[in-house]
Amino acid sequence: MCGIAGLISLDGRPLPGPQTLQAMCASIVHRGPDDQGTFQNDWAAIGMRRLAIIDVAGGHQPVSSAGGRIQVVFNGEIYNFRELRRELETRGYVFQSHSDSEVIAHAYAEYGTACFERLRGMFAIAVVDQDRRRLVLARDRIGKKPLYVGELSPGLLGFGSELKTLLAVPGWTPQLSMPAVQDFFSLGYIPAPDTIFEGIAKLPPAHWMSIEPGRDGGAPTIQQTRYAHVDFQPKWTDDEATLEERLLAELDDAVKVRLVSDVPFGAFLSGGLDSSVVCALMTRHLSQPLKTFSIGFEEAAFDELPDARRVAEHLGTEHHELVVRADATGLLDTLAHHFDEPFGDSSAIPTYLVSQLAAKHVKMVLSGDGGDELFAGYSRYRRYAALQRIRRSTLGMGPGLARLAGALIPGAKGRRLAGIGQRMGLPWPDDYLALVGLASPADLGLLFGERAKTDPFGSIRQRFVRSDIDSDMERILSGDMDTYLADDILTKVDRTTMAVSLEGRAPLLDQNLIAFAARLPFDMKLRGEQGKYLFRKVAARLLPADVLNKRKQGFAIPLASWFRTDLKPMLLDTIGSRAFRERGLFSMQGIQTLVDEHQQGLQDRGELLWMVMVLETWLKTLPEQRPRPPVT
Repeated sequence: MCGIAGLISLDGRPLPGPQTLQAMCASIVHRGPDDQGTFQNDWAAIGMRRLAIIDVAGGHQPVSSAGGRIQVVFNGEIYNFRELRRELETRGYVFQSHSDSEVIAHAYAEYGTACFERLRGMFAIAVVDQDRRRLVLARDRIGKKPLYVGELSPGLLGFGSELKTLLAVPGWTPQLSMPAVQDFFSLGYIPAPDTIFEGIAKLPPAHWMSIEPGRDGGAPTIQQTRYAHVDFQPKWTDDEATLEERLLAELDDAVKVRLVSDVPFGAFLSGGLDSSVVCALMTRHLSQPLKTFSIGFEEAAFDELPDARRVAEHLGTEHHELVVRADATGLLDTLAHHFDEPFGDSSAIPTYLVSQLAAKHVKMVLSGDGGDELFAGYSRYRRYAALQRIRRSTLGMGPGLARLAGALIPGAKGRRLAGIGQRMGLPWPDDYLALVGLASPADLGLLFGERAKTDPFGSIRQRFVRSDIDSDMERILSGDMDTYLADDILTKVDRTTMAVSLEGRAPLLDQNLIAFAARLPFDMKLRGEQGKYLFRKVAARLLPADVLNKRKQGFAIPLASWFRTDLKPMLLDTIGSRAFRERGLFSMQGIQTLVDEHQQGLQDRGELLWMVMVLETWLKTLPEQRPRPPVT
């Protein structure tokens, strides 16, 4: 695991001196404290910071092929590198190390950009191809590893694993993107390809980008291509028992290939189904007790430590745990620095703390991320399926009936019914997106006044309308993988683990497992009111019954109560500050309305208030280059 960065001249102007690339790499030393390396010619520069996991002594980067004409840096792990190495050796390639990075260099030399679809793993890659005079960037299929790219000044394009690599380039003055700010409040994250800064993009998952400098004053040639999709058709036709055996085999293989490591490793264990299954499968392949790491809360409704302990005892792991208290919100400054963008998922705090705990004992962990998207585990999938049933059973009168009930029933229950009515009246996919969105159009109006977007889902709507998928429910799974999974869940895990120089691996997001799961009949995922139907059947062979039947909790923190108690002074200080008012991003009247509604118990505004604090904290982490909103 590493961090990468680089520059390319788009028009033939000289690149900045090597000290600029050094500064870019130094900004992400937390991603790779073990080693660094750079390569620079007259038109391209690439560099990396390395966290050594495989071939600790021999895995230095950049790596080269074709007599040095191809130079590669990469962040991630390639799990099928040994098979690819054997294949390349039969074609005459000679290896100087045992690292997966050298395999990428020779694979690119042999296959060009077609090599990326052969890689099983997580990666962000940069290739300087001196024969073709081009820079190629690539990102893994699901988006486990980040990659930002953008033009920093006329003729100078930069890229890096984190935005702070670009902030290290002298002369670039970032400008805040107000559409991205409002997307942040609508979704809790900023969806790819957008970023918080105008003109800077995330390379989307499963894409590669080729940049060729212009010749003789001409324009550069830039090409971006998607190299892989998740196919949901055709469906498997095996009987249920056979599908169960196949799923167990795919899960076991996905875990086994991720145990290749030359450093100590362990696993996150929440006590929930996904991480428990991963830990159970890991213990099958280990001769020593697995090290497991868990996080909990003082508030019983949010605490999963007892569940994690039961699983740890059942599996005989060496278990470590930590309790999160309200004062952990003091980490906001730290997280704002590491995320580089406003990030609204408050579970980043416990994820950072459990990563910090694990990093005291190991250098790599496996996690249970991805199971909900693959196997329809989120409660929102059940709620949306119920919404569809209501539509069918009420012959189209459901929206009116729900709105009427909402008007007649007071309080929170009435508001929920009115909300159901509004969602039933929306077209696909807005009816689903309104179910999972954080800030409604009315909320955006409170926050931003006349500047509020009228279409809160315009940036992601197209991700949910794949014509090659037969059902709305599976379009939801596909869309969530492209958006929420990549830009919330995987971003959170990458930044929090890398902040403490810890590698995280997600076996449930193995590309072979994803390909298998996508083609399962949908009733093998959601059956009636039970999500993860087939996954649960496999889990029943590995875990105690009480783990299978526990209510899903996740890593959420108790924002609603904290904003009425421990966090209230911090919130009031934030919105009452002179800097907050003078920045002029928000309608102060609307902000006060949100605070009053929350403090008086009229509505739970905890998530929106949290995002207000996150955005303000993030802005303050950039004192020298603070972006200003464009004039509107």
